[in-house]
Amino acid sequence: MAESAQPRVAAQPGGSGRSNVLTSYDPRTGETVGNYAVMGAGEINRTVRGARSAEKWWAELGFSGRKRWLLDWKRDITRRAGELAEILSEETGKPEADAAIEVMLAVENLDWAARNAARALGRQKLGSTWLTRNQRASVGYLPLGVIGVLGPWNNPVFTPMGSIAYAMAAGNTVVFKPHELTTGVGVWLADSWTRLAPNQPVLQVVTGDQATGAALCRAKVDKIAYAGSESGAREVIALCTQTMTPVVVERSGKGSMIVHVDAKLDDAAEAAVFGAMANAGQNATGIQRAYVAESVYDRFLELVVAQAVKLRPGADKRASYGPMILESQVEVVRKQIRDALARGGRAVVGGLDSIREPYIEPVVLAEVPEESLAITGEGIGPVLVVNKVTSMAEAAQRINAVGNDVAVSVFTRDVHEIETFAEHLRVGVVTINSSTAYAGIPALPFGGVGEYGQGHSHGDQGLREFSHTLAIARKRYQAPVNLSTFDRHPRHLRLARTIFRIRHGRRA
Repeated sequence: MAESAQPRVAAQPGGSGRSNVLTSYDPRTGETVGNYAVMGAGEINRTVRGARSAEKWWAELGFSGRKRWLLDWKRDITRRAGELAEILSEETGKPEADAAIEVMLAVENLDWAARNAARALGRQKLGSTWLTRNQRASVGYLPLGVIGVLGPWNNPVFTPMGSIAYAMAAGNTVVFKPHELTTGVGVWLADSWTRLAPNQPVLQVVTGDQATGAALCRAKVDKIAYAGSESGAREVIALCTQTMTPVVVERSGKGSMIVHVDAKLDDAAEAAVFGAMANAGQNATGIQRAYVAESVYDRFLELVVAQAVKLRPGADKRASYGPMILESQVEVVRKQIRDALARGGRAVVGGLDSIREPYIEPVVLAEVPEESLAITGEGIGPVLVVNKVTSMAEAAQRINAVGNDVAVSVFTRDVHEIETFAEHLRVGVVTINSSTAYAGIPALPFGGVGEYGQGHSHGDQGLREFSHTLAIARKRYQAPVNLSTFDRHPRHLRLARTIFRIRHGRRA
C-alpha cells in the first residue's frame, strides 16, 4: 500500500476533480497496457455485498461441489494461459518464458487446493481421556466468509493465487484488489471466473489505487490477505486493526544461502545466481545473500562471477530477465549498492553503473558489512551479496541477527545433520541443495517468523488460514465414573483419584 503511487501508473482526474481512471504502462516501452476504474469506498462496499450474496451458495456446495467448480475454472485458465501470460508479460516486462512459468505455478496451486481441501479441512475424530471416554469429539474447519486479497506487483498471478485459490477451496468468497501496476492480470482472473459462473460473484476484482486498497481493509471483510512491502504491511495491519479484521501478511524480500565446505560448488553457485537474478531479483523466494565457508569462498565466488556475467536484462526473447517493475525500486537498489561500497564492500560484478533504467544488470557484491543496507534492507533487485563465514553456526547467527529472511537454502553433502541445524534458523522454510524450487510445491506451507510475516500461504496451513474451527463433543452414554455433577458419589471421586495416581504418578 505504501508503494502504490508510481509514475508508471497515471490516474486521470474526472469531472469532480478526483482521479477515476487508472492507466498502466509497459515498463519496457512506456506503451499503454490498459485503463481501469479507480473504485471508491461505495463501490468497494457494493462489491463486498455481492460477495456476501454468493457466500451461502458457495459454502453449502461442500468440498466436493467446490472442487468441481474450481477444477472447471482451472481448465479454463489452462486453455487460455497464453492470454494471461501475455498480459502478465506486458504489465511486468517479464520474458515470455518467465510469465508462462508463473501462470503454470499458479494453476498448480489452484489444482492442489481444490483437491486437498476436504482432507485438510473436513471433520476429523479426536481422542479422549479415561475421564471422558463416553464423549465423542471431532473438529472441522468452516469458511470465514468474505476474504479481501491485496496483490503484489512482482508476481501478480502466482502470489495472490496462493490466497485466492486456498480461500475459495475453503468455502469463502473473494474480493481481489490487484496492485495498480498489474491490474490487468487481476481483471483477467476475475473475468475468467465470471465466464464460468456469471451469476455467482464468488471471485470479484476491484481496481484502483492506494485509497481503494484502504477502502477494502475498512469494508469489514472477514480477513485480509496482503503481500507486499514491509511499510505496506504495517499500513494494512493498522487499517485492519480499526475494524478488528484479521490479516495474513507476506512481506516482500528474499532469503539467504549457506554454502558448507563440502557443498557441490557448481550447483550452489548456479542456484545462488538464479535465486538472486531471476525476475530481476524481484522474487520473494529468491536469494539476497550467500554465506560461504572460508575454505571454499574464493572458488565459489569465481563460479558465481562466471555465471552472473553471462546474464543480460532486456525486452527481447533472449533476455535473461526483464526490467524493474516498480519504478521507485531502482533508487532503493542504487542506495543499497552505494551504501555497501561505502562501508567497505567490493563489487566483483557490476556496480552503480549497472543501473540503466528501467533495467539493472547483474551486481555481485563481496565482503559486505552486516550493517549495510544491502543486507538489512528488503532485497528487491538483481543483487547478490557473498560473504565468508568460519562455520555454519556463524552463518546461522548472521541470518538470525538480520531477521528478514523468507527462506534459507543450505548446500552440503551431509544432508543427515541439516534438519537438526535447520531448527536453529528463524525462518519459515529451509531448503537443502536447491534454492527457489520449493515455491513450486503447493503442499509446502509458506510463511515467515517474527516481523517477516503473519500466517501462511499454501499447504494445509494455507487452507486453514481462511477457516475457523468448529469443535463438537457428543455424549454417547452415561459415564461409569461421573464427575461432572454436584451429585457425584464419593466412591466415584475415590476411584478417579486412584486411577489418576496410577496413570500419572509413576515413572514412565
